This record gives sequence, C-alpha cells and structure tokens, in this order.
Amino acid sequence: MTNHEVEVLAIGAGPSNLALAVALEESGSTGLAADTLILEQHSDVQWQRNLLLPFARSQVSFIKDLVTLRNPQSRFSFLSFLHAKGRLDEFVNLGTFNPFRREISEYLQWVANSLEHVAVRYNAKVREVHPRRADDGTVTGWRVTLTDGDTIDARDLVVGTGRDARVPAEFAGLPQDRVIHSTQYSTRIAQYPIDRPVRVVVIGAAQSAAEMFVSVHKDLPLSQPTLIHRSIGLMNYQTSKFVNELFFPSFIGEFHASSPGARRQILDEMRQTNYAGLAAPFLDETYTMLYEQKLSGVQRSAVRSMTEVLSAKEEDGEVVLELRDRRTGRVEQHRCDLVLLGTGYDQRMPAMVRALAEQVGLAEIEVNRDYRVELGDDVPAGLYLQGFNEATHGISDSLLSVLAQRSHEITTDILDRRAADASTEALGVAVSAGGR
Repeated sequence: MTNHEVEVLAIGAGPSNLALAVALEESGSTGLAADTLILEQHSDVQWQRNLLLPFARSQVSFIKDLVTLRNPQSRFSFLSFLHAKGRLDEFVNLGTFNPFRREISEYLQWVANSLEHVAVRYNAKVREVHPRRADDGTVTGWRVTLTDGDTIDARDLVVGTGRDARVPAEFAGLPQDRVIHSTQYSTRIAQYPIDRPVRVVVIGAAQSAAEMFVSVHKDLPLSQPTLIHRSIGLMNYQTSKFVNELFFPSFIGEFHASSPGARRQILDEMRQTNYAGLAAPFLDETYTMLYEQKLSGVQRSAVRSMTEVLSAKEEDGEVVLELRDRRTGRVEQHRCDLVLLGTGYDQRMPAMVRALAEQVGLAEIEVNRDYRVELGDDVPAGLYLQGFNEATHGISDSLLSVLAQRSHEITTDILDRRAADASTEALGVAVSAGGR
C-alpha cells in the first residue's frame, strides 16, 4: 500500500474528465496538468461500455467532441483522431454528423493515450473518499482510498463517474441472474447460453431499452423478446433546431440565472429532446424489424405499450411479472426468464457525492456556476461535479454538448483559486517584511 499526493484528482476516465484533462494541458499551466491524475476503475477507456452495440450511433454531432467548441485548432479533436487513424476521407464520405458509438469510444481512448502531462491510472477502483481537515476543522483536501489499499491525497477532487443505475423497486427483489440493467448489458448477456430458448422482457421506452430489445434478437438467437413500457408508443427525440439552441454551451449561463420556476419549465418541456425517446432512424429500423416478422408470418417479438409493472418475483423457476393495462385497468401475469432494464439513471446525486456531502456537513449540495460545490468561505479544498447538475445548469449537463466549455470553466476556476492564494501569500509576506 502506498500514498500519493496530487493537486487535482479526477474520478472516472469518461468524456467529462478527459475533456478536463485536455483543457488543463492546453491551459498553459504545465505544472498543474502534470500534477493531475485521473482514476479509471477499468483496464481501458470505453464510452457506455455495455451498450457499444454494432449499430449504435451517437446522437450528438462529432463537432461537439472534447475540445472543438473551445479550441477548433486543438490536436485532440475528433477530426484529428480520424486523421491519425487514417479514416478521415472515408468518414467525410459517409456524410454524417453522427459517428458510431464505438468510434466515439475509440476516440476517447486515443485522447487518453495522447495526454502528455495528465496521468490516467487504470484498474483503480475507488473504495471510499474522505475529506482532509486542518486542526481547526477546515476542509483542506480529500483522501481517496482504492480497493487495493493505496491512498491518494488531493486538494481538488473532480467527480465524473456518471449517475448510478436506476433499478425500480419492483425489480429489486429479483435474483441477480434474472435481471440485467442496460449499464451491464453486453457483459452480462454474453454470459447467457445462446442455445436455450429464453423469454426476454425489456422494460422502458427510451434509446437504451430499444437498443437492447433489437440487440437481444441476435445476442440470444432463440429468444422471444417483449418490450413493455408505460407510454402510448415509442417516440422519436424532439429535434427542433429552435429547441436545440438550448443545448448551446452559451445557454448554460442563461439557464443558471433563471428563476426556479423557469428552470423547471425548461427541463419539463425539453424532456423529449433527451429522455423517453429514440433517434428517428433507429425508430424506423425497429418498426421495420417488427413489420418483417409479420410479413414472414413468424411473430417472434412483441411490444406492449401503456403497460406498467406492478411487481416482479421468481416463482417455480420463472420470473412472474404482474402487469396492469393502463387503458383498461386489467391486471394479469406475464411469465418470462430474463428481464432487461432500460430504466435509466437515478436522478439524485451519486451515492459517493451524497456520502461526501454528509461528511462535510452539507444539508444540501449546491453547485456554483463553475461546477464547484459550495463548501463555505475560505475553504481551500475544491469539489467539482461533472454531469450531475441538470437542475442548475440545464438538461445538456449530462451530455457531450457542453464538455469543451465546461472543462474550460472548471480549469479557469481551479487556476483562479490558485492565483488568489498566491496573491494572498505574497501580500502576507510583504506585510511581514514591512513590519520588520
């Protein structure tokens, strides 16, 4: 077991913290960049690693990569990645703004490999995080303990882990081998026997649920999938260019300055732009798949809309779902073998952040415009949150759209705080010298 100390420690080598790493490297502060460490619990960088399905595409333009909207000349851009990989001409020839998801994932690993100063430590799973305090109780930094026993101390901590998976209470009692959340899909489904007939139920009406519904037809060739959701039917994302302006990085300040009522209205009306919807081309492909089944006379799969799950249990070697038809009120049982949850993420702050807030005595977690948690005046430590601030920074906070600008703002805040400390220290030295 060893102890390390850095200035900035970022948990999670996803898009948010990699964008921050690039911003630090391009900030001109080589010393700070070299004193920054990113922890990644896996052995590599993958974006949405368990939904890297062959057909899956990003719904966000490649121009909204880690850096381009901040620095179009950066060597870390997606186009620079394609050029380095020898695929730029072919990608341009595709005529699309939406790369395959696996290509975005490859880009992120390329960025991690291309960093010159910021370090990435792999296979570094965090066990616990605690504040470090001065003798007077002031929080001066953070201590992160890894599962291998190593500890890392840092003044500033950046959490970019993504939200915790949401498993509705109705499914919480099912045995682990009977239920798979979308965040575990590829890993877990690969462990399932492919030579066995299996009745699969997929829960949800958004992109991840539909992707699992389509993918499981191939991943489990003898499966009979049923998609169950509460809405009136699968819907496509709202893609109005007028509404999409609310994803501009420049809109964040406007949203942050809005009244609580206006924020709620904006988030409610923008829900269909990011949640409970599918990309239009994929929606058409899914409908076509179902139509072709009817055309062939072999109806392998089904979609049940306006249906909610009241309970789920294992009984006599089967999963028994109690379903209610929302149109008629009729309640019936549906028996299956495996449940796939496309139920999204817990909208609360991640458990790690909530635990930290409790340790430092925060009744509520408030994040300022620069994504820093309000810990009180004159607190040396900084705690930055990336991707959890929809309530104060808008619906784009969890998306790729704002990564470049957000990383710039966090970097600027970190540097400004250090500059202020240096100025205060210099003033103290001058006053002391004057006294002599």
